[in-house]
Amino acid sequence: MTDYSFPTQLDRMIHNPGRLAIMAVLAGCESADFTFLEKTTELNKGTLSKHLNALEDAGYIEITKSFKGKVPNTSGRLTPQGRKAFKRYRKQYQAFLQSVDEA
Repeated sequence: MTDYSFPTQLDRMIHNPGRLAIMAVLAGCESADFTFLEKTTELNKGTLSKHLNALEDAGYIEITKSFKGKVPNTSGRLTPQGRKAFKRYRKQYQAFLQSVDEA
């Protein structure tokens, strides 16, 4: 029998649509800069910044601030903890979807 309350048990830090998009992008690459994340996730600068800070506070991503010439550059990458959490999230969510399909 499907446990329909299961999504409430998912990692809420990742389950938020904006943060899920960020985690998915970062899972597919070594790192990504702010502009790339802004374009690929279609989040505005303020929302993206807020989600990046939340993911960094959770220990899921590492933010690096540098300069490209004289232009500031912010980039992010998944930490080992973030990679593990995202893998666990995907596995749990896939199992839930499969149980719904079988219901």
